[in-house]
Amino acid sequence: MTSKIRHVTIDCSDAYALGSFWAEALGEPLHDDDNPGDPEALIEGAGLLFVTVPEKKTVKNRVHLDLQPQDRTRDEEVDRLLALGATLVADHRKPDGTGWALLADPEGNEFCVERSAAERAAAG
Repeated sequence: MTSKIRHVTIDCSDAYALGSFWAEALGEPLHDDDNPGDPEALIEGAGLLFVTVPEKKTVKNRVHLDLQPQDRTRDEEVDRLLALGATLVADHRKPDGTGWALLADPEGNEFCVERSAAERAAAG
């Protein structure tokens, strides 16, 4: 028997707040048992577990998430995530429509937003 990944765990200063950002970003709810002030928050449908730790983030993530919008364009998704509290770290979008945007969540964890499947298909 092999192992499987149960969760990707993200250390943070406020598990509920960061979990709430990602729940909204991904359209997946936090676990029913999660409440403000809890040391952990889980988005079960996405396999993301947020754990409150005392240390602040100090360096670039060695692992990050790549998001692909399902019902909107990459640029529309970037705008939506910025409105939720993300920040633009680096813009790798190109005039021909290729590329990606590197964003950071409210605690500085980097993630990328790629083109949607429809945008990739339209490009040929």
